Amino acid sequence: MTSTRFHNLTIQAVRPQSGDATALRFAIPEDLKQTFSFIPGQYLTLMATIDGEEIRRSYSICSAHLDNFLEVGIRRVEGGRFSNHALSLKAGDTIPVMPPEGRFTAPLGGKHNYLLLAAGSGITPCLSIAKSVLESEEDSEITLVYGNRTAGSVMFLDDISDLKDRYTKRFSVIHMLSREQTEVPLFSGRLDGDHLHRLFERGVVDPELFDAAYICGPQPMIESVKDTLSHWELSPQNIKFELFGTFDTPPPAKARSEDAIDGAIVEIILDGSQKTIQMDASKQTVLAAAQQAGLDLPFSCAGGMCCTCRCKIVEGKAEMDLNYSLQDWEIEAGFTLACQSRPLTDNLVLDFDAS
Repeated sequence: MTSTRFHNLTIQAVRPQSGDATALRFAIPEDLKQTFSFIPGQYLTLMATIDGEEIRRSYSICSAHLDNFLEVGIRRVEGGRFSNHALSLKAGDTIPVMPPEGRFTAPLGGKHNYLLLAAGSGITPCLSIAKSVLESEEDSEITLVYGNRTAGSVMFLDDISDLKDRYTKRFSVIHMLSREQTEVPLFSGRLDGDHLHRLFERGVVDPELFDAAYICGPQPMIESVKDTLSHWELSPQNIKFELFGTFDTPPPAKARSEDAIDGAIVEIILDGSQKTIQMDASKQTVLAAAQQAGLDLPFSCAGGMCCTCRCKIVEGKAEMDLNYSLQDWEIEAGFTLACQSRPLTDNLVLDFDAS
């Protein structure tokens, strides 16, 4: 199954990075420039057939919005089929890529002062935000706090150093290492809420300066950092976050509700057309059932994180196994994630065209 939403892009260059990672740079044909335009912080979905199975994974864009190419950073995941495949690709290879998506974004225009908090490969969307904002907003400032295990595992160190050299007065960076001692003791240790609190308390970083904070990393880091930012009275609507690192190994689903309906009829509205499937909620989510029926629904991570399969419940009820991406207002408005949804009524109508 090959989705019409994917376009074959050629890898223009491969840039090896520290920590068993690499950056894949894609050339964008002139006729696809508009299709692949993006807002800093968004991601690309890559697809490959590995051992006869179609696999999709999401990787954040790390290039600036003014670059004439798109670049993503990929770190090898132990046992990760797609990440290991991706790191074997070379310049000249082609791969199906879905146009940019995602809501962890920093719209450009005006004057801003952003705090970026990244751990490991969570640097990728933050790097795109930093590059784009500094290039496009001449009065804006960026502070990056970047946590890694060792100095040798820091992804995009050259890019970060280049930004520091180009924007000396508008870009500040703090490297934190959890498994190495640093010259400044305060910068040794894991990036988490307690450590961020100490940075604030000692005046190394002033939380009162920032319009918004962008956080990307593993879930425990995000939760603790969010708590600290809230404690220092940064408003919740100005705290943006995105999970990373579980696309290769989605978290286990919770046990399904006893109210989930087996044999439910699900009507799917997509691109103006309607299709109907019957599914067993004890064995499948809506996405899995649709795939089995030969329908090509939009999806990427299939782990409740990327929001690519977001749709609106027009009729009936459904529950989600997991949800890391929909906000409360979206759930109240009737939106759900097809990759996590199971019918709670005999009939369920889902509209993928609803905005």
